[in-house]
Amino acid sequence: MPGKTEIVNQVSERTGLKKTEVQQVLDETLNEIRSSLESGDSVTLRGFGNFKVTERAARKGRNPRTGEEIDIAAGKRVSFKMSK
Repeated sequence: MPGKTEIVNQVSERTGLKKTEVQQVLDETLNEIRSSLESGDSVTLRGFGNFKVTERAARKGRNPRTGEEIDIAAGKRVSFKMSK
């Protein structure tokens, strides 16, 4: 699975843009997605997928080492659904 550096290198080779330009565009794109999700908005990239924030209810869990029951706090998480 390629990482961020590999993606920047591949896009740079395919487009002829400088790696620093591709890196800046990728960073700004990810920052915009992150800020939208932090404000509670969904992000839809047609042909790629949907990002949205979902609520997780508080629940009980177990410490696997000791078997002790613990409380897990409610929280938010990002979910992603790939486009068809």
